[in-house]
Amino acid sequence: MRILIDYRPALRQRTGVGEYVHHLALALGQLVSQSLPSAADGRDSISLFSSSWRDRPPFFGPHVAVIDRRIPVRLLNFLWHRVGWPPAELVAGGRFDVVHSLHPLLMPARRAAQVVTVHDLDFLRHPERTRAEIRRDYPLLARQHARRADLVMVPSRHVASEVERELGVPAHRLAVCPPGAPDWPPRGPAGHGGYILFVGTIEARKNIGVLLAAYERLLAKRHSMPDLVLAGGFAPEAQQWAASACRPPLQGHIRFLGYVPDDQRYSIYSGASLVVIPSHDEGFGLPALEAMTIGVPVLASSRGALPEVVDDAGLLFDPDDEEELASTIERMLDDDALADASAARGILQAKQFSWERSAKAALEAYALAVDERRRKAGAGAARQESKVHMPGRS
Repeated sequence: MRILIDYRPALRQRTGVGEYVHHLALALGQLVSQSLPSAADGRDSISLFSSSWRDRPPFFGPHVAVIDRRIPVRLLNFLWHRVGWPPAELVAGGRFDVVHSLHPLLMPARRAAQVVTVHDLDFLRHPERTRAEIRRDYPLLARQHARRADLVMVPSRHVASEVERELGVPAHRLAVCPPGAPDWPPRGPAGHGGYILFVGTIEARKNIGVLLAAYERLLAKRHSMPDLVLAGGFAPEAQQWAASACRPPLQGHIRFLGYVPDDQRYSIYSGASLVVIPSHDEGFGLPALEAMTIGVPVLASSRGALPEVVDDAGLLFDPDDEEELASTIERMLDDDALADASAARGILQAKQFSWERSAKAALEAYALAVDERRRKAGAGAARQESKVHMPGRS
């Protein structure tokens, strides 16, 4: 198969979607390199599409082609989302069997099978939490694009059930392709006494307000508390939380690190006594997997896909209940045996996820998409032929 993947979400500071496409591309390239003897006729090829006026993609090695165009992202997105033009074959300059968009809106194509990834549906239920093109286009167009796609890829069973129910996509056109765990070793001795860590964009969907309220409860109750460290880029609404962190009683207890590059994330996790993920909704929850990989206990919201990802390796809480979150944090801080057991279970749970498995799942999904495209083409040809042979009315 000739596969074209939209790499643009990973061009700048990589958050969840950017990390997903970057590491999936690396893993697909590795699979292609391992199967070169059987792929010498060109049946398996990975191409990454990039378009930006300023940002350039990295080099992926000899087995992944990078097609880099200096087209502003917003301009191309508007044309693709609203006009359905130009087709991927034209703008990328080639023929492809599959084109894969890493968000819910299609990458238009003339003949290639079209795959979209739906990471979650929070944009549909809460458009007020979104910004820019996501707020403008996703709620309006995602349903029709998902139904037109030959296959919809999702990161978890939870999102698969939501897409089937809310977007009307049948199960046979859905494929679960979760992200993989990072290639990090366990951190060694237990990290008791470290800080409390949150990793993710500082935005409304991540429920930062409830996390700060729960932490403030603990400051009022306990003689000493570890610092709360928030690692992630700032959304516009984050200023309210940054301002509250500069006033008593939170003043001096909270640190904002901003966006943490890929090569620094291991050390950030390693210094934590626990990781808290209080999100209202997560289609997967990559920080939970990253924390479990190195043996950091995880406290996670009981919403979205987090219970599926964490399973019994961490503690779950109601994200709307700041008192429950405070008591859950306190329980993990005060019970070293519980923290050690959670860390050990997390390491085992994380082993279920690998980027090699993700890449294999993606290749299987692409093959299904090609089959679906051919089925639609065959059905369309049959309808045209029946019209040609239909007797005329007298």
